[in-house]
Amino acid sequence: MTSYPEEPWRLAGQMYLSLWLVPLRELPRVADGTRPVTVAGHGAVGAAWVVYENDSVLHYNELLRAVLVRDGRRPRVCITDIWVDSAASMAGGRELWGIPKELADFDIDRTAGLRAGAATEKDVLATAAFEPGRRIPGRWPLTYRVTQTLDGALKTSSVRSRSTVRTARAQWIAQESSPLGELSRRRPLLSLTLNDFAIRFGDAVPEPSRAARSVTPR
Repeated sequence: MTSYPEEPWRLAGQMYLSLWLVPLRELPRVADGTRPVTVAGHGAVGAAWVVYENDSVLHYNELLRAVLVRDGRRPRVCITDIWVDSAASMAGGRELWGIPKELADFDIDRTAGLRAGAATEKDVLATAAFEPGRRIPGRWPLTYRVTQTLDGALKTSSVRSRSTVRTARAQWIAQESSPLGELSRRRPLLSLTLNDFAIRFGDAVPEPSRAARSVTPR
């Protein structure tokens, strides 16, 4: 069994994010019990390359796709596809939060902006290039909740982050045979780099109360 940190995970690093409006018929499947948020027949899809480094509980690379959904009337993020190059991250993501992580190999070059690629044994998943633009002053906080399917039920987890933000120009390339094939059919609506982010993912597991711990079975 692969070991991994208990939640919450405290993570730090760099994120390269693009957002699209995608026709409803092309959206990936989201968690049962949720439904995509739509505008004029389109849903909001994000895809990101993430480098977890610095003070992260685990150091690894990640490629993900997510959809903005509703759980009842509450807006949530549902991660539909995700690959990492860490067995511990894969096991923890699946078992703690129902995040469907798979393993992949990554080629990351951050010499000037980002040049990235990811592939499994079966597929070249995607490549991308990000050119950073104007820095938006300040460090920007963001709080949201991720909803996945875990053990046949919805599992909702909190995410809190803070980062420096830059606009960016991004180009994504994915073959039609790739699970991310539709990403290169249209240009991103918006691309950003989230530099030197700090994220707290998940919720602290409550400890038994002192009274409960002090009870001796008879």
